[in-house]
Amino acid sequence: MRRLIKIYDTTLRDGTQGEGISFSMEDKVRLATRLDAIGIHYIEGGWPGSNPKDLRFFRRMQDVTFKHAKLAAFSMTRRAGGLAESDANMQALVAAGAPVATIVGKAWDFHVTQALGTTLEENLSMVHDTIAYLRPRMDEVLFDAEHFFDGFRANRDYALATLRAAESAGAHWLVLCDTNGGTLPGELVEILRVVKSAVKTPLGIHVHNDAECAVANSLAAVAEGVGQVQGTVNGFGERCGNANLVSIIPSLVLKMGIDCIPETHLRELRDVSRFVAELANRKPWDAQPYVGDSAFAHKGGMHVSAVLKHPETYEHINPELVGNHRRVLVSELEGKSSILWKAREFGIDIDQDTPDSRRILDRLKQLEDEGFQFEGAEASFELLMERALGRHRPYFELDAYRVIVEEQAGADEPVAEATVRVRVKGILEHTAAAGNGPVNALDHALRKALEEFYPHLKEMRLLDYKVRILDESKGTAAKTRVLITSGDSRETWGTVGVADNIIEASWLALVDSVEYKLRADDRRGQP
Repeated sequence: MRRLIKIYDTTLRDGTQGEGISFSMEDKVRLATRLDAIGIHYIEGGWPGSNPKDLRFFRRMQDVTFKHAKLAAFSMTRRAGGLAESDANMQALVAAGAPVATIVGKAWDFHVTQALGTTLEENLSMVHDTIAYLRPRMDEVLFDAEHFFDGFRANRDYALATLRAAESAGAHWLVLCDTNGGTLPGELVEILRVVKSAVKTPLGIHVHNDAECAVANSLAAVAEGVGQVQGTVNGFGERCGNANLVSIIPSLVLKMGIDCIPETHLRELRDVSRFVAELANRKPWDAQPYVGDSAFAHKGGMHVSAVLKHPETYEHINPELVGNHRRVLVSELEGKSSILWKAREFGIDIDQDTPDSRRILDRLKQLEDEGFQFEGAEASFELLMERALGRHRPYFELDAYRVIVEEQAGADEPVAEATVRVRVKGILEHTAAAGNGPVNALDHALRKALEEFYPHLKEMRLLDYKVRILDESKGTAAKTRVLITSGDSRETWGTVGVADNIIEASWLALVDSVEYKLRADDRRGQP
Protein backbone atom coordinates (compact mmCIF):
# COMPACT_ATOMS: atom_id res chain seq x y z
CA MET A 1 0.00 0.00 0.00
CA ARG A 2 1.40 3.38 -1.02
CA ARG A 3 1.99 6.07 1.54
CA LEU A 4 -0.52 8.97 1.62
CA ILE A 5 0.49 12.61 2.13
CA LYS A 6 -2.22 15.08 3.12
CA ILE A 7 -2.19 18.29 1.08
CA TYR A 8 -3.14 21.49 2.92
CA ASP A 9 -3.87 24.46 0.66
CA THR A 10 -3.58 27.98 2.07
CA THR A 11 -3.99 29.95 -1.18
CA LEU A 12 -7.09 31.68 0.18
CA ARG A 13 -5.27 32.95 3.27
CA ASP A 14 -1.47 32.88 3.07
CA GLY A 15 -1.54 33.22 -0.72
CA THR A 16 -3.41 36.52 -0.49
CA GLN A 17 -0.52 38.00 1.50
CA GLY A 18 1.47 38.10 -1.72
CA GLU A 19 1.96 41.50 -3.29
CA GLY A 20 -0.93 42.37 -5.60
CA ILE A 21 -2.94 39.22 -4.74
CA SER A 22 -6.54 39.71 -3.68
CA PHE A 23 -9.64 37.56 -4.01
CA SER A 24 -13.21 38.66 -3.63
CA MET A 25 -15.48 36.57 -1.44
CA GLU A 26 -17.02 35.01 -4.55
CA ASP A 27 -13.54 34.27 -5.91
CA LYS A 28 -12.77 32.40 -2.69
CA VAL A 29 -15.93 30.31 -2.98
CA ARG A 30 -15.09 29.35 -6.57
CA LEU A 31 -11.47 28.58 -5.67
CA ALA A 32 -12.42 26.46 -2.68
CA THR A 33 -14.87 24.46 -4.77
CA ARG A 34 -12.27 23.92 -7.50
CA LEU A 35 -9.59 22.82 -5.04
CA ASP A 36 -11.97 20.37 -3.42
CA ALA A 37 -12.82 18.89 -6.82
CA ILE A 38 -9.20 17.87 -7.52
CA GLY A 39 -8.86 16.14 -4.15
CA ILE A 40 -7.09 18.62 -1.84
CA HIS A 41 -7.43 17.36 1.76
CA TYR A 42 -7.52 20.67 3.66
CA ILE A 43 -8.50 24.12 2.37
CA GLU A 44 -7.66 27.03 4.64
CA GLY A 45 -10.33 29.61 3.99
CA GLY A 46 -8.97 32.56 5.95
CA TRP A 47 -8.88 34.17 9.38
CA PRO A 48 -12.46 34.77 10.54
CA GLY A 49 -11.36 36.93 13.46
CA SER A 50 -9.31 39.32 11.34
CA ASN A 51 -11.67 40.78 8.73
CA PRO A 52 -15.37 40.81 7.72
CA LYS A 53 -14.76 39.28 4.26
CA ASP A 54 -13.33 36.08 5.72
CA LEU A 55 -16.16 35.88 8.23
CA ARG A 56 -18.70 36.21 5.39
CA PHE A 57 -16.84 33.53 3.45
CA PHE A 58 -17.12 31.01 6.29
CA ARG A 59 -20.80 31.78 6.73
CA ARG A 60 -21.33 31.23 3.00
CA MET A 61 -19.38 27.96 3.09
CA GLN A 62 -21.66 26.53 5.76
CA ASP A 63 -24.09 25.82 2.92
CA VAL A 64 -21.42 24.14 0.73
CA THR A 65 -20.68 20.43 0.95
CA PHE A 66 -17.16 19.36 0.00
CA LYS A 67 -16.51 16.04 -1.74
CA HIS A 68 -12.93 15.60 -0.53
CA ALA A 69 -11.64 18.51 1.52
CA LYS A 70 -12.02 19.71 5.08
CA LEU A 71 -12.38 23.47 5.50
CA ALA A 72 -9.88 25.01 7.93
CA ALA A 73 -10.13 28.35 9.74
CA PHE A 74 -6.92 30.08 10.80
CA SER A 75 -6.22 32.04 13.97
CA MET A 76 -3.53 32.87 16.49
CA THR A 77 -3.16 31.68 20.07
CA ARG A 78 -5.09 33.47 22.81
CA ARG A 79 -3.72 36.83 23.80
CA ALA A 80 -1.11 37.07 26.54
CA GLY A 81 -2.66 37.40 29.98
CA GLY A 82 -6.15 36.45 28.79
CA LEU A 83 -8.35 33.37 28.75
CA ALA A 84 -9.05 31.25 25.69
CA GLU A 85 -12.79 31.07 26.37
CA SER A 86 -13.14 34.86 26.39
CA ASP A 87 -10.73 35.57 23.51
CA ALA A 88 -12.42 37.26 20.54
CA ASN A 89 -10.38 35.27 18.02
CA MET A 90 -11.44 32.00 19.62
CA GLN A 91 -15.08 33.01 19.57
CA ALA A 92 -14.89 33.99 15.89
CA LEU A 93 -13.09 30.74 15.07
CA VAL A 94 -15.76 28.54 16.66
CA ALA A 95 -18.57 30.64 15.17
CA ALA A 96 -17.08 30.21 11.67
CA GLY A 97 -18.29 26.62 11.67
CA ALA A 98 -15.24 25.11 9.96
CA PRO A 99 -14.40 21.58 11.13
CA VAL A 100 -10.65 22.27 11.32
CA ALA A 101 -8.82 24.98 13.28
CA THR A 102 -5.24 25.95 12.47
CA ILE A 103 -3.55 27.86 15.27
CA VAL A 104 -0.31 29.75 14.77
CA GLY A 105 1.95 30.18 17.78
CA LYS A 106 5.46 31.49 18.35
CA ALA A 107 8.27 28.93 18.41
CA TRP A 108 11.17 31.41 18.43
CA ASP A 109 12.05 32.88 21.81
CA PHE A 110 13.18 36.11 20.15
CA HIS A 111 9.67 36.63 18.76
CA VAL A 112 8.05 35.81 22.08
CA THR A 113 9.94 38.48 24.01
CA GLN A 114 10.28 41.09 21.27
CA ALA A 115 7.16 40.76 19.09
CA LEU A 116 4.61 39.47 21.62
CA GLY A 117 6.24 41.23 24.56
CA THR A 118 5.51 38.40 26.97
CA THR A 119 7.42 35.70 28.87
CA LEU A 120 8.51 32.37 27.49
CA GLU A 121 6.37 30.53 30.03
CA GLU A 122 3.28 32.57 29.20
CA ASN A 123 3.74 31.79 25.49
CA LEU A 124 3.77 28.06 26.28
CA SER A 125 0.56 28.52 28.26
CA MET A 126 -0.98 30.43 25.36
CA VAL A 127 -0.23 27.51 23.02
CA HIS A 128 -1.51 24.88 25.44
CA ASP A 129 -4.64 26.75 26.54
CA THR A 130 -5.70 27.55 22.98
CA ILE A 131 -5.32 24.00 21.69
CA ALA A 132 -7.01 22.56 24.80
CA TYR A 133 -9.96 24.95 24.42
CA LEU A 134 -10.50 24.10 20.75
CA ARG A 135 -9.85 20.35 20.98
CA PRO A 136 -13.39 19.34 22.08
CA ARG A 137 -15.02 21.95 19.82
CA MET A 138 -13.40 21.05 16.48
CA ASP A 139 -12.91 17.88 14.45
CA GLU A 140 -9.19 18.62 14.13
CA VAL A 141 -6.80 21.17 15.59
CA LEU A 142 -3.47 21.95 13.90
CA PHE A 143 -0.61 23.84 15.50
CA ASP A 144 1.53 25.93 13.13
CA ALA A 145 4.84 26.47 14.91
CA GLU A 146 5.78 29.85 13.44
CA HIS A 147 9.49 30.52 12.81
CA PHE A 148 10.21 27.01 14.06
CA PHE A 149 13.51 26.53 12.21
CA ASP A 150 14.87 29.95 13.20
CA GLY A 151 13.70 29.25 16.73
CA PHE A 152 15.37 25.85 16.76
CA ARG A 153 18.69 27.37 15.71
CA ALA A 154 18.43 30.04 18.41
CA ASN A 155 17.06 27.95 21.29
CA ARG A 156 16.51 24.29 20.51
CA ASP A 157 14.98 23.39 23.87
CA TYR A 158 12.40 26.18 23.74
CA ALA A 159 11.33 25.50 20.14
CA LEU A 160 10.74 21.86 21.05
CA ALA A 161 8.90 22.95 24.21
CA THR A 162 6.31 24.79 22.09
CA LEU A 163 5.65 21.57 20.17
CA ARG A 164 5.28 19.60 23.40
CA ALA A 165 2.86 22.21 24.76
CA ALA A 166 0.64 21.77 21.69
CA GLU A 167 1.02 17.99 21.80
CA SER A 168 0.07 17.74 25.47
CA ALA A 169 -3.08 19.80 24.76
CA GLY A 170 -4.18 17.34 22.06
CA ALA A 171 -3.13 18.89 18.74
CA HIS A 172 -3.76 16.52 15.83
CA TRP A 173 -0.86 17.90 13.74
CA LEU A 174 2.33 19.79 14.56
CA VAL A 175 3.29 21.87 11.53
CA LEU A 176 6.89 23.10 11.35
CA CYS A 177 7.06 26.52 9.68
CA ASP A 178 10.06 28.02 7.91
CA THR A 179 8.39 31.41 8.07
CA ASN A 180 11.38 33.45 6.87
CA GLY A 181 12.07 30.94 4.09
CA GLY A 182 15.83 30.85 4.56
CA THR A 183 16.43 27.24 5.63
CA LEU A 184 18.29 24.96 3.22
CA PRO A 185 17.27 21.31 2.66
CA GLY A 186 20.26 19.72 4.43
CA GLU A 187 19.72 21.67 7.63
CA LEU A 188 15.96 21.16 7.48
CA VAL A 189 16.44 17.38 7.36
CA GLU A 190 18.82 17.45 10.35
CA ILE A 191 16.32 19.44 12.42
CA LEU A 192 13.44 17.17 11.41
CA ARG A 193 15.32 14.13 12.68
CA VAL A 194 15.65 15.75 16.09
CA VAL A 195 11.97 16.71 16.15
CA LYS A 196 10.85 13.17 15.28
CA SER A 197 12.63 11.85 18.35
CA ALA A 198 11.10 14.53 20.60
CA VAL A 199 7.35 14.30 19.76
CA LYS A 200 4.92 11.59 18.64
CA THR A 201 2.19 13.71 17.03
CA PRO A 202 2.08 13.61 13.18
CA LEU A 203 4.16 16.34 11.58
CA GLY A 204 3.41 18.82 8.79
CA ILE A 205 5.65 21.21 6.88
CA HIS A 206 4.96 24.84 5.90
CA VAL A 207 7.84 26.63 4.17
CA HIS A 208 8.35 29.89 2.34
CA ASN A 209 10.48 30.43 -0.75
CA ASP A 210 12.90 33.21 0.15
CA ALA A 211 15.93 31.02 -0.64
CA GLU A 212 14.05 29.33 -3.52
CA CYS A 213 14.03 26.05 -1.63
CA ALA A 214 10.34 25.79 -0.69
CA VAL A 215 9.53 22.92 -3.03
CA ALA A 216 12.81 21.13 -2.31
CA ASN A 217 12.34 21.57 1.44
CA SER A 218 8.78 20.25 1.29
CA LEU A 219 9.83 17.15 -0.64
CA ALA A 220 12.80 16.60 1.68
CA ALA A 221 10.46 16.80 4.67
CA VAL A 222 8.18 14.17 3.12
CA ALA A 223 11.18 11.90 2.56
CA GLU A 224 11.91 12.25 6.30
CA GLY A 225 8.41 11.11 7.26
CA VAL A 226 6.33 14.29 7.40
CA GLY A 227 2.69 13.46 6.67
CA GLN A 228 1.21 16.83 5.67
CA VAL A 229 2.45 19.45 3.21
CA GLN A 230 1.15 23.01 3.27
CA GLY A 231 1.46 25.40 0.36
CA THR A 232 -0.37 27.48 -2.24
CA VAL A 233 -1.33 27.17 -5.88
CA ASN A 234 1.42 28.73 -8.05
CA GLY A 235 3.43 29.47 -4.90
CA PHE A 236 1.50 32.70 -4.23
CA GLY A 237 2.39 34.23 -0.88
CA GLU A 238 4.21 36.90 1.07
CA ARG A 239 7.57 38.16 -0.18
CA CYS A 240 8.93 35.41 -2.47
CA GLY A 241 5.93 33.17 -1.91
CA ASN A 242 5.02 29.84 -0.37
CA ALA A 243 5.76 26.28 -1.39
CA ASN A 244 4.18 25.71 -4.80
CA LEU A 245 1.67 22.87 -4.60
CA VAL A 246 1.45 22.70 -8.39
CA SER A 247 5.07 21.47 -8.39
CA ILE A 248 4.92 19.48 -5.16
CA ILE A 249 1.87 17.35 -6.03
CA PRO A 250 3.18 15.82 -9.30
CA SER A 251 6.63 15.39 -7.77
CA LEU A 252 5.12 13.35 -4.93
CA VAL A 253 3.00 11.18 -7.22
CA LEU A 254 5.16 10.81 -10.32
CA LYS A 255 8.66 11.04 -8.86
CA MET A 256 8.38 9.68 -5.33
CA GLY A 257 5.57 7.16 -5.79
CA ILE A 258 3.51 8.70 -2.97
CA ASP A 259 -0.24 9.28 -3.03
CA CYS A 260 -1.77 12.70 -2.36
CA ILE A 261 -4.57 13.83 -4.68
CA PRO A 262 -6.03 11.10 -6.93
CA GLU A 263 -3.61 10.45 -9.76
CA THR A 264 -6.37 10.86 -12.33
CA HIS A 265 -6.79 14.45 -11.15
CA LEU A 266 -3.19 15.37 -12.00
CA ARG A 267 -4.43 16.15 -15.50
CA GLU A 268 -6.31 19.11 -14.05
CA LEU A 269 -3.24 20.79 -12.55
CA ARG A 270 -2.50 23.09 -15.49
CA ASP A 271 -6.12 24.17 -15.66
CA VAL A 272 -6.27 24.78 -11.90
CA SER A 273 -3.01 26.74 -12.00
CA ARG A 274 -4.35 29.04 -14.69
CA PHE A 275 -7.76 29.31 -13.07
CA VAL A 276 -6.16 30.61 -9.87
CA ALA A 277 -3.84 32.94 -11.80
CA GLU A 278 -6.77 34.39 -13.73
CA LEU A 279 -8.83 35.07 -10.62
CA ALA A 280 -5.76 36.64 -9.00
CA ASN A 281 -5.42 38.80 -12.14
CA ARG A 282 -1.87 37.53 -12.64
CA LYS A 283 -0.28 36.53 -15.94
CA PRO A 284 0.55 32.81 -15.86
CA TRP A 285 4.27 32.08 -15.49
CA ASP A 286 5.36 30.70 -18.88
CA ALA A 287 8.32 28.81 -17.40
CA GLN A 288 6.44 27.37 -14.43
CA PRO A 289 7.55 23.75 -13.92
CA TYR A 290 5.09 21.07 -15.02
CA VAL A 291 2.24 23.39 -16.13
CA GLY A 292 3.79 26.45 -17.82
CA ASP A 293 3.52 27.06 -21.56
CA SER A 294 7.29 26.66 -21.87
CA ALA A 295 7.59 23.59 -19.62
CA PHE A 296 7.46 21.24 -22.63
CA ALA A 297 8.33 23.66 -25.43
CA HIS A 298 11.06 22.66 -27.87
CA LYS A 299 12.79 24.89 -30.34
CA GLY A 300 15.31 24.22 -33.07
CA GLY A 301 17.67 21.60 -34.33
CA MET A 302 18.35 18.27 -32.71
CA HIS A 303 16.02 18.88 -29.75
CA VAL A 304 12.96 18.95 -31.99
CA SER A 305 14.14 16.01 -34.04
CA ALA A 306 14.81 13.93 -30.93
CA VAL A 307 11.54 14.79 -29.22
CA LEU A 308 9.46 13.95 -32.27
CA LYS A 309 11.11 10.51 -32.35
CA HIS A 310 11.29 9.85 -28.59
CA PRO A 311 9.74 12.50 -26.28
CA GLU A 312 11.61 11.22 -23.23
CA THR A 313 14.87 12.49 -24.73
CA TYR A 314 14.04 16.03 -23.57
CA GLU A 315 10.94 15.61 -21.36
CA HIS A 316 11.14 14.38 -17.78
CA ILE A 317 7.47 13.27 -17.80
CA ASN A 318 4.66 12.92 -20.30
CA PRO A 319 3.16 16.46 -20.26
CA GLU A 320 -0.36 15.07 -20.62
CA LEU A 321 -0.10 13.60 -17.11
CA VAL A 322 -0.39 17.12 -15.67
CA GLY A 323 -2.74 18.54 -18.29
CA ASN A 324 0.02 20.22 -20.27
CA HIS A 325 1.04 19.71 -23.89
CA ARG A 326 4.14 19.57 -26.00
CA ARG A 327 4.96 22.57 -28.16
CA VAL A 328 7.27 22.52 -31.17
CA LEU A 329 8.03 26.18 -31.61
CA VAL A 330 9.45 26.02 -35.14
CA SER A 331 6.57 23.95 -36.55
CA GLU A 332 2.97 24.68 -37.51
CA LEU A 333 2.17 21.53 -35.53
CA GLU A 334 2.31 23.72 -32.43
CA GLY A 335 -0.75 25.69 -33.40
CA LYS A 336 -2.86 22.65 -34.17
CA SER A 337 -1.77 20.54 -31.23
CA SER A 338 -2.07 23.29 -28.64
CA ILE A 339 -5.56 24.27 -29.78
CA LEU A 340 -6.68 20.64 -29.81
CA TRP A 341 -5.37 20.20 -26.32
CA LYS A 342 -6.98 23.43 -25.18
CA ALA A 343 -10.36 22.09 -26.30
CA ARG A 344 -9.78 18.83 -24.46
CA GLU A 345 -8.89 20.76 -21.31
CA PHE A 346 -12.45 22.04 -21.33
CA GLY A 347 -13.94 18.60 -21.89
CA ILE A 348 -14.52 18.93 -25.64
CA ASP A 349 -13.35 15.96 -27.71
CA ILE A 350 -12.50 17.36 -31.12
CA ASP A 351 -11.85 15.22 -34.15
CA GLN A 352 -9.79 17.49 -36.34
CA ASP A 353 -10.92 15.78 -39.53
CA THR A 354 -14.57 16.93 -39.43
CA PRO A 355 -15.82 20.28 -40.81
CA ASP A 356 -17.36 21.21 -37.45
CA SER A 357 -14.15 20.62 -35.57
CA ARG A 358 -12.19 22.57 -38.17
CA ARG A 359 -14.43 25.59 -37.60
CA ILE A 360 -13.99 25.30 -33.85
CA LEU A 361 -10.24 25.00 -34.18
CA ASP A 362 -9.99 27.96 -36.53
CA ARG A 363 -12.09 30.14 -34.24
CA LEU A 364 -10.17 29.12 -31.13
CA LYS A 365 -6.88 29.82 -32.84
CA GLN A 366 -8.06 33.24 -34.01
CA LEU A 367 -9.34 34.26 -30.56
CA GLU A 368 -6.25 33.07 -28.72
CA ASP A 369 -4.15 35.08 -31.14
CA GLU A 370 -6.27 38.12 -30.27
CA GLY A 371 -5.57 37.64 -26.58
CA PHE A 372 -8.55 35.62 -25.33
CA GLN A 373 -7.94 33.21 -22.47
CA PHE A 374 -10.76 31.06 -21.19
CA GLU A 375 -9.38 29.87 -17.85
CA GLY A 376 -11.72 31.45 -15.34
CA ALA A 377 -14.18 32.24 -18.15
CA GLU A 378 -15.97 28.94 -18.51
CA ALA A 379 -19.22 30.50 -19.66
CA SER A 380 -17.58 32.35 -22.57
CA PHE A 381 -15.90 29.14 -23.67
CA GLU A 382 -19.18 27.25 -23.71
CA LEU A 383 -20.82 30.01 -25.75
CA LEU A 384 -17.86 30.10 -28.13
CA MET A 385 -18.30 26.40 -28.86
CA GLU A 386 -22.00 26.86 -29.50
CA ARG A 387 -21.38 29.76 -31.87
CA ALA A 388 -18.67 27.92 -33.78
CA LEU A 389 -20.95 24.92 -34.24
CA GLY A 390 -23.83 27.12 -35.41
CA ARG A 391 -26.04 26.13 -32.48
CA HIS A 392 -26.16 29.49 -30.77
CA ARG A 393 -29.50 31.33 -30.66
CA PRO A 394 -29.02 35.01 -29.74
CA TYR A 395 -31.45 36.35 -27.14
CA PHE A 396 -30.98 39.93 -28.34
CA GLU A 397 -29.08 41.86 -30.98
CA LEU A 398 -27.12 45.04 -30.40
CA ASP A 399 -28.11 48.09 -32.43
CA ALA A 400 -25.85 50.57 -30.60
CA TYR A 401 -24.56 51.60 -27.21
CA ARG A 402 -22.98 54.77 -25.86
CA VAL A 403 -21.30 55.59 -22.57
CA ILE A 404 -20.76 59.09 -21.18
CA VAL A 405 -18.64 59.89 -18.14
CA GLU A 406 -19.21 63.43 -16.94
CA GLU A 407 -17.47 65.43 -14.24
CA GLN A 408 -20.11 67.68 -12.68
CA ALA A 409 -19.33 70.76 -10.61
CA GLY A 410 -19.85 70.12 -6.92
CA ALA A 411 -20.16 66.36 -7.32
CA ASP A 412 -17.90 64.07 -5.29
CA GLU A 413 -17.52 61.55 -8.11
CA PRO A 414 -17.87 61.63 -11.92
CA VAL A 415 -21.27 60.51 -13.24
CA ALA A 416 -21.46 57.62 -15.71
CA GLU A 417 -24.46 57.19 -17.99
CA ALA A 418 -25.05 54.55 -20.65
CA THR A 419 -27.65 54.28 -23.42
CA VAL A 420 -28.34 50.95 -25.13
CA ARG A 421 -30.39 50.09 -28.23
CA VAL A 422 -31.06 46.38 -28.65
CA ARG A 423 -33.59 44.29 -30.59
CA VAL A 424 -35.36 41.70 -28.47
CA LYS A 425 -37.76 39.31 -30.16
CA GLY A 426 -38.08 41.75 -33.06
CA ILE A 427 -38.76 44.77 -30.81
CA LEU A 428 -36.30 47.70 -30.59
CA GLU A 429 -35.63 48.69 -26.99
CA HIS A 430 -33.87 51.99 -26.25
CA THR A 431 -32.89 52.49 -22.60
CA ALA A 432 -30.62 54.65 -20.50
CA ALA A 433 -29.24 54.16 -17.00
CA ALA A 434 -26.66 55.63 -14.66
CA GLY A 435 -24.04 53.76 -12.66
CA ASN A 436 -21.03 54.21 -10.43
CA GLY A 437 -18.82 53.64 -13.46
CA PRO A 438 -19.15 53.05 -17.21
CA VAL A 439 -19.40 49.25 -16.93
CA ASN A 440 -21.93 49.43 -14.12
CA ALA A 441 -23.99 51.90 -16.19
CA LEU A 442 -23.86 49.58 -19.21
CA ASP A 443 -24.95 46.68 -17.04
CA HIS A 444 -27.93 48.64 -15.72
CA ALA A 445 -28.97 49.86 -19.17
CA LEU A 446 -28.77 46.41 -20.74
CA ARG A 447 -30.78 44.80 -17.93
CA LYS A 448 -33.37 47.56 -18.18
CA ALA A 449 -33.84 46.71 -21.85
CA LEU A 450 -34.06 42.96 -21.29
CA GLU A 451 -35.78 42.35 -17.97
CA GLU A 452 -39.29 42.88 -19.34
CA PHE A 453 -38.66 40.00 -21.75
CA TYR A 454 -36.51 37.87 -19.40
CA PRO A 455 -37.66 38.53 -15.81
CA HIS A 456 -35.17 36.09 -14.28
CA LEU A 457 -32.34 38.47 -15.19
CA LYS A 458 -33.31 40.43 -12.08
CA GLU A 459 -31.66 37.78 -9.90
CA MET A 460 -28.34 37.95 -11.76
CA ARG A 461 -25.55 39.82 -10.00
CA LEU A 462 -22.21 41.09 -11.25
CA LEU A 463 -19.84 39.81 -8.55
CA ASP A 464 -16.38 40.75 -9.74
CA TYR A 465 -14.61 42.66 -12.51
CA LYS A 466 -10.93 42.38 -13.48
CA VAL A 467 -8.89 44.10 -16.17
CA ARG A 468 -5.55 43.03 -17.61
CA ILE A 469 -3.42 44.95 -20.09
CA LEU A 470 -2.06 42.45 -22.64
CA ASP A 471 0.83 44.50 -24.00
CA GLU A 472 2.07 47.03 -21.46
CA SER A 473 4.58 48.49 -23.94
CA LYS A 474 1.72 50.11 -25.93
CA GLY A 475 0.54 52.18 -22.97
CA THR A 476 -3.02 53.47 -23.25
CA ALA A 477 -3.29 51.97 -26.76
CA ALA A 478 -2.74 48.44 -25.45
CA LYS A 479 -5.27 45.69 -25.95
CA THR A 480 -7.32 44.92 -22.83
CA ARG A 481 -8.76 41.70 -21.45
CA VAL A 482 -11.72 41.92 -19.07
CA LEU A 483 -12.88 39.07 -16.86
CA ILE A 484 -16.32 39.32 -15.27
CA THR A 485 -17.69 36.99 -12.61
CA SER A 486 -21.47 36.83 -12.34
CA GLY A 487 -23.89 34.74 -10.35
CA ASP A 488 -27.44 33.99 -9.36
CA SER A 489 -28.96 31.89 -6.59
CA ARG A 490 -27.76 28.66 -8.25
CA GLU A 491 -24.25 29.17 -9.60
CA THR A 492 -21.45 31.56 -10.48
CA TRP A 493 -19.78 31.84 -13.88
CA GLY A 494 -16.98 33.72 -15.60
CA THR A 495 -16.91 35.49 -18.96
CA VAL A 496 -14.17 37.25 -20.91
CA GLY A 497 -13.89 40.03 -23.48
CA VAL A 498 -10.85 41.34 -25.37
CA ALA A 499 -10.64 44.59 -27.36
CA ASP A 500 -8.49 47.64 -27.94
CA ASN A 501 -11.11 49.63 -26.02
CA ILE A 502 -11.70 48.75 -22.37
CA ILE A 503 -15.41 49.60 -22.69
CA GLU A 504 -15.82 47.28 -25.68
CA ALA A 505 -13.96 44.49 -23.89
CA SER A 506 -16.26 44.99 -20.91
CA TRP A 507 -19.33 44.97 -23.15
CA LEU A 508 -18.29 41.66 -24.76
CA ALA A 509 -17.80 40.03 -21.36
CA LEU A 510 -21.06 41.50 -20.08
CA VAL A 511 -23.06 40.25 -23.07
CA ASP A 512 -21.62 36.75 -22.65
CA SER A 513 -22.59 36.83 -18.98
CA VAL A 514 -26.20 37.72 -19.81
CA GLU A 515 -26.35 35.19 -22.66
CA TYR A 516 -25.07 32.42 -20.39
CA LYS A 517 -27.64 33.27 -17.73
CA LEU A 518 -30.49 33.19 -20.25
CA ARG A 519 -29.22 29.95 -21.77
CA ALA A 520 -28.95 28.33 -18.33
CA ASP A 521 -32.51 29.46 -17.53
CA ASP A 522 -33.71 27.85 -20.76
CA ARG A 523 -32.08 24.58 -19.78
CA ARG A 524 -33.90 24.77 -16.46
CA GLY A 525 -37.19 25.49 -18.20
CA GLN A 526 -37.52 29.03 -16.85
CA PRO A 527 -39.09 31.77 -18.99
